Amino acid sequence: MKLVDAHCHFDFPRFDGIRASELGAASKNGVVGLVIPGVRRPDWERVRDTALAHSGLFYCLGIHPWFVSEHSAGDLEAMEQLLRSRPESCIAVGECGLDRLHGDTGAQFPWFEAQVELASKLGFPLVIHSVKTHDEVHATLRRRNWSGRALLHGFSGSYQQAKKLVDQGCFIGVGGVITHPRARKTRETVARLPLESLVLETDAPDMAPEGVAAGDNSPVYLHSILECLAEIRGEQPEYLASVLFANTAMLYGQALWQ
Repeated sequence: MKLVDAHCHFDFPRFDGIRASELGAASKNGVVGLVIPGVRRPDWERVRDTALAHSGLFYCLGIHPWFVSEHSAGDLEAMEQLLRSRPESCIAVGECGLDRLHGDTGAQFPWFEAQVELASKLGFPLVIHSVKTHDEVHATLRRRNWSGRALLHGFSGSYQQAKKLVDQGCFIGVGGVITHPRARKTRETVARLPLESLVLETDAPDMAPEGVAAGDNSPVYLHSILECLAEIRGEQPEYLASVLFANTAMLYGQALWQ
């Protein structure tokens, strides 16, 4: 069984001094790699260095909607220059997107659209953050004629919203939220969606599964999310793992993990 954490903030201080041991523990549960999103320009170097320091780790460059006010047009230009150089182990644009519960979506829109445009122009997948904005994200992708691949990470919307996003080229990130019985809508959504549209993620150290303290999430728990998904869908974990692994490789565009 091989699993990939498609979205994990492994560069965060939560993992300082314990990254090797965390990866070792996760590998015992089948985790062979993970993808680290970038959220703000001052962190890009740390994200890159974290990915390059360990086998099976890859990273993205992006400006998260929470931090758009910290950036200027020059940061977008710097991102484009970096991406054009095709840096080692950099495989996507993101984390970018919209968040109705944090900040001003009006201010976030130009930054999201710019990163959609950049990913489209340079042929990179997108990693999208969307909170209470799934319809707006879908409309933006349509307006920008998005035809690539994208991860809608941390999804917690309706089946109808998910299906529209899948039809627009998005994979749906399945994380710790499905382990909470109160997340009925999300559980029903991931049970109904085509398996080929799903990928596993932890969003560690956030989005903790049931029984894990807030802020203590880890790639170690990816296997628990798989087992919960298998129970929800009524399918064997081994079968799910093989399809989800292939989905993640398709999302990020190449066979990165052996």
